[in-house]
Amino acid sequence: MFYNIEDETVSLRIKAQPNASKNEFCEVYGNDAIKIRIKAPAVEGAANKELVKFLAKSFKVSKSDILFKTGQNSKIKIVAFPLNDKFIEWIKLNHSNVI
Repeated sequence: MFYNIEDETVSLRIKAQPNASKNEFCEVYGNDAIKIRIKAPAVEGAANKELVKFLAKSFKVSKSDILFKTGQNSKIKIVAFPLNDKFIEWIKLNHSNVI
């Protein structure tokens, strides 16, 4: 599964694709990551910054609440942020088959 909820914190395993035409969630990549396309290039942390901004806006959390657990220099990343109703709603709407 591409996400884990523990102690009111979500850990999200992401397959990042930089240099996309727009920021967007895509399909589940394999069984253990969610593919996210990011507009910014993978240069000097620009894609990571854009990813944090996109996740913060998508799940209504502060950018400072999104932490990289692994993969800052990799296409496969694990980020953590506080669990909230917006994330639960997103899972139910988009990924009810994986709950």
